[in-house]
Amino acid sequence: MKAVTVPEPGGPEALRVVEVATPTAGPGQVRVRVYAAGVQPVDLAIRAGFRPPGVVAEGPLVLGNEFAGVVDQLGPGSYGWEVGDEVIGFRVLDSQAEFVVVDTSHLVAKPAGMPWEQAGSLSASGQTAHMALDLLKVGPGDTVLVHGASGGVGTVAVQLARAYGATVIGTASERNHDYLRELGAIPVAYGDGLVERVRALAPDGVDAAFDAAGRGALEASVELVADRDRIGTVVDYATAERLGLRQLRAERTAARLAELVELWEAGGLRLEVAETFPLERAADAHRMVATGHVRGKVVLTV
Repeated sequence: MKAVTVPEPGGPEALRVVEVATPTAGPGQVRVRVYAAGVQPVDLAIRAGFRPPGVVAEGPLVLGNEFAGVVDQLGPGSYGWEVGDEVIGFRVLDSQAEFVVVDTSHLVAKPAGMPWEQAGSLSASGQTAHMALDLLKVGPGDTVLVHGASGGVGTVAVQLARAYGATVIGTASERNHDYLRELGAIPVAYGDGLVERVRALAPDGVDAAFDAAGRGALEASVELVADRDRIGTVVDYATAERLGLRQLRAERTAARLAELVELWEAGGLRLEVAETFPLERAADAHRMVATGHVRGKVVLTV
């Protein structure tokens, strides 16, 4: 099968789309024919040499931690899925390929009406946003500041916070302000003067801040949020360590993913795909994500 591999660390040019052995489903697993797979900032980090906890590199790595496709093989003792089922799933690596093998507990059913590119983009960013808002205890009546609100994680975080009954202020470049208004957020430009601009928008204060952007977001947040336990990041762990703020991490689960799918089916979750690329153009996808200005997600189609 074809797969996006990293023979050795480097820039986008280090990626190789090559033929590798097609995997076979083992006990409790199924194999999925992948139709779409999202590209995450962590893919860029792995390409450059980062290794997720527990990953031991043996030969070229196959990138990708989220996907959507069709079940095409059942492993011994697997249950809950049949060949032909359309699914959305996740695993640590190996998803940017024609086939992926995954535990049956890491899948949910794809709604028939959900486009493949949206389905392939949902799991990583969606679950990250869901996890972060849970850990920050966002709920009715809160005013929440979301840094990087127009990106893949931010897009979902804004909509979830609104669904939870919160008022959302979202940072983004000017060109994405109308987009944030469509999602239900109050847009604000990032950069110098952010603290003053947010105070003008929220004279009664900000209850929680979620950083999905970096670039000074945490320093601004500590000036705006009184309770430091309600400030957290999924990108700038070094600054969080220095300032004594929360580094937001949690395991992905099918239950969390299923909740996001249900919200989409109810019309409460918009999934934005900025661009799709065929598997062979994975390097171009990486270059686009590296700009840091993607609205929503970049997706590989297989």
